[in-house]
Amino acid sequence: MKKIILSTLLLSLLGACSSQSTKVVAIDTPKTSQKVESVSINPLNDPNNILSKRSIYFEYDKYDIKSEYMDLIDAHANFLQKNSKVKITIQGNADDRGSHEYNLALGQRRAVALKKAFNVKGVSDNQIETVSFGEEKPKAEGHNEQSWSQNRRDDIVYQDE
Repeated sequence: MKKIILSTLLLSLLGACSSQSTKVVAIDTPKTSQKVESVSINPLNDPNNILSKRSIYFEYDKYDIKSEYMDLIDAHANFLQKNSKVKITIQGNADDRGSHEYNLALGQRRAVALKKAFNVKGVSDNQIETVSFGEEKPKAEGHNEQSWSQNRRDDIVYQDE
């Protein structure tokens, strides 16, 4: 009897240490097996997952998407296709150079460009909303190229975030 209890406890400890994605919840009796509950990490919030990256940056006065962002777009597109009820808002942004109206229009062109890229990858229109903030939501304050380059972007925001 003591051997069974000891064996069960050792298995419990080994099971708990073997993976970060499982944990031991309870052990009923030595005759029953351990109950294990899976613990999963949301890939959208995992800093080691590409899905945690949500910004795409643009050149001055441009709205074409650079090839360096294709892996990021592919990852988000695949996630959205596998989770067809999930919706995103693409927030287009511009730096503070140019008129307010021009920057709103440029931010919208940037958001629509990313939406089209998602559409090409198979993401449904009903999963994507676009909005432009123009220069109203800067990521960086300042009036230099370093700040402006951080403000010329699209941000991908998942529903309920």
